[in-house]
Amino acid sequence: MGKGTLSNSKHIQFASRLTLCVTALTFALVLEVSAEPLSLQALVTPSTVIEKNGHPVKFALHGFIEFKSLAELFPYIDSQTRRWDVPGGLNEDERRELAGDLLRRGIESRVISMEDERPLETLITHTAEELRQALAQIKEAVPPGYGGSFLAVQEKWKHSLNCWSASPSISGRVLSNWYPIEEGIVLFGSTYDSTEHFWQAVKYHPDTTVADLTELLAQFQQKDWGPWLARLDGDAKIYLPNAYAVEFLRHNLAKDRLDWFRSELTAHGLHPTDHPRAVQQREGAPFRFSAFEEKVFWGDLADLFHLVYTFSALDDSMRKALAARHFDAVYLRERKTDFISEELRSLMLEIWRVKFLEMPRFREVISSIPLEIRLSHFLNDGDSPDIPIPVYVGYLNQIRDLARSKSRSE
Repeated sequence: MGKGTLSNSKHIQFASRLTLCVTALTFALVLEVSAEPLSLQALVTPSTVIEKNGHPVKFALHGFIEFKSLAELFPYIDSQTRRWDVPGGLNEDERRELAGDLLRRGIESRVISMEDERPLETLITHTAEELRQALAQIKEAVPPGYGGSFLAVQEKWKHSLNCWSASPSISGRVLSNWYPIEEGIVLFGSTYDSTEHFWQAVKYHPDTTVADLTELLAQFQQKDWGPWLARLDGDAKIYLPNAYAVEFLRHNLAKDRLDWFRSELTAHGLHPTDHPRAVQQREGAPFRFSAFEEKVFWGDLADLFHLVYTFSALDDSMRKALAARHFDAVYLRERKTDFISEELRSLMLEIWRVKFLEMPRFREVISSIPLEIRLSHFLNDGDSPDIPIPVYVGYLNQIRDLARSKSRSE
């Protein structure tokens, strides 16, 4: 099968997946309507385990450390504040700051669920005074700052729009990088199915092949990553500023995850001589890979390689193997950019200028959202090492201002 083309069987599989997705979405909407309402008191009570379809609705810190209730979160926070009880570790002020930050993020992750809209609905359809009353009626022990964190989360999300691919708001979905662009989007001379396709494809050097990825994964599977991760865990100055990246590495360096990456390299009709950047571009039939596949397969694999290179010691043989296959930086035409750098992050603004300033239909969507609504992005307290969420959100609001100015001038 040629690059960017779909065989008849692939068309059938795609149609079947689409039918299943529509059926699942319809079924989910019916279940959502019949789901039990969530009271404000239940939401703020730490021991509450929210259930949907008979299963706990989990939330997470750093994207991967999951909890079923806020009561489960409290011991984890306590363990983190005492994690570096060594000379040169955290002082008392730093411990309090860390505890407060984790508590607020955990509460926000509980409320802004990727599985269930009821927590957010409950929080924003009550007044701040009603929330204070519910907090005052809690009979369970809570850590310092618990009520203030809930009130801060409520205030934020009464004036914010969460922009992601499954947003209940059409505008929120359109502003996601995952939003499929029917006509394609031309970025740096090539056409992509979405901005997500470009963002993940560019992490692969044009000369890197599928065979290179397979060889690297084989080397990764032979290495004991325990001591390597322990070095990152043991240093607060490394772990705390890079908590999401470290937890991402822990998750993706697990044996079953490395096995999955290797299996995916053989599951899409790819050949050893194929170039990952090229196969993610639109050549022939569109949407060879979904935006989900772009992020979870191509994106996570590239991020894994780039992050291992970034956090490895200079004399690490794995770092040299990654550099030989161009995972020492992001290469775009004559530009060579460090994976964790301001220069790479600013590339997001460049591609959004095309989508939101040069494509009228997308400019109209982003321009129509009132300025009193803050454009935001929050998914399970996940972050992104290539473009941290605060930077991403800042760019998103900046590009709205530019789009509104352009629309007024025309």
